[in-house]
Amino acid sequence: MAAKTKDIRPIIKLKSTAGTGYTYVTRKNRRNNPDRIVLKKYDPVVRKHVDFREER
Repeated sequence: MAAKTKDIRPIIKLKSTAGTGYTYVTRKNRRNNPDRIVLKKYDPVVRKHVDFREER
């Protein structure tokens, strides 16, 4: 088994930029996306689609 820190598809948290503290948990491919990712997803606290940034 590979070590968790060297995993090619690590589990990451996506935190809302709206300041609500809402998070999504997903995986990303380090080869395709070496930088931190930003996805537009739904935040149910503010009931809008906002940017979610990767948090490590």
